Amino acid sequence: MVIGGGASGMACAVMLARKGVRVCVLERGERLGRKLSATGNGQGNVTNRFMGAEHYFSDDREKVARALARFSEEDTVRFLESMGGIFLPDARGRIYPCGRQASAVTDLFRRELSRLGVCVRTGTQVRELVCERDVFCARGEWGEEDASAAVLSAGGCAAPAFGTDGSAYSLAQGFGHTVVPCFPALVQLQTEPSLRGLKGVRVDANVRLLRGKEEIYATRGDVLFTENGVSGDAVFRVSSYANTGDLLLLDFLPDVSERRLSEAFDVGGDLLCIVGNGLARIIVKRAGGDWAKTLGLVKRFPLEVSGTSGFSNAQVTRGGIPLCETDEALMSRLQNGLYFTGEILNVDGECGGYNLQWAFTSAWLVAEGFVCN
Repeated sequence: MVIGGGASGMACAVMLARKGVRVCVLERGERLGRKLSATGNGQGNVTNRFMGAEHYFSDDREKVARALARFSEEDTVRFLESMGGIFLPDARGRIYPCGRQASAVTDLFRRELSRLGVCVRTGTQVRELVCERDVFCARGEWGEEDASAAVLSAGGCAAPAFGTDGSAYSLAQGFGHTVVPCFPALVQLQTEPSLRGLKGVRVDANVRLLRGKEEIYATRGDVLFTENGVSGDAVFRVSSYANTGDLLLLDFLPDVSERRLSEAFDVGGDLLCIVGNGLARIIVKRAGGDWAKTLGLVKRFPLEVSGTSGFSNAQVTRGGIPLCETDEALMSRLQNGLYFTGEILNVDGECGGYNLQWAFTSAWLVAEGFVCN
């Protein structure tokens, strides 16, 4: 049985069923793949051409590297296209379905599961998982299900609106597993000052993350101002490295030199047609009428990180079941026949398709390992 009908659970079920294994998927929600249908801002960023373990955080990054070498981004594309559809990269290497619709990727899985005759039981939250005489039994208010092996694919703590509230960790702990403390990742950052007047303003910016005088990370992309801080794809990437007290430096004109900016300002004496009017008002107010400081803020606008917007707004979970407690097939070292896939493990990736790649890679490892065992 596969407990959890998200990306990794559905992929594992398809891979197992294609090998002739009888599979039952137990999903607590009323539909499979709800979180998958929202990925990539609803466009379905399934993986990335520029794949490597350096894009991941884990207690065993070398094990992640070995896993990616066995089931790569190319394997993911071949697997997805074996169910139908065409998947192509954008200029940044992010791979999407040509229709740019994440829900259609979910539909591919649902169709394939149906075609393969996989038993799918929705509305079945597993409250208890035990193994007696080499038989796993999952129980809940809906009843119970027995199987010769169990795959925990129930996700982490991020996006509880989709049913991933962290409750599945207790199922693993029942077999003696530990849980690396969990934190939200790929998440909006709260900042000081909060700049409520810019809520809804979106800019293309270079973002640098500083811890003291040390630059921790730098990237470029969308920055969206929220009521209490910043969001957007650049911020999601930065959030994987950010701690409370770190400093964000935003360059609102990454393609414009300071000299050219100064020349334009000298002609007009203001920021018209340089940055948006709302942002200009905030910059001028903060500069206090000092023109040099005004220009400096256009290229180096500081925001102190005061926290995150929490698991309810996070895309993934940092932490979970440590990889060291599993073998190369992601089977528990503490309980034979118990496997793990996806976000429930202590593996999370940067923004850009890396977390779905881990979902598919881990699913493949389990399917291959189960058949070999």
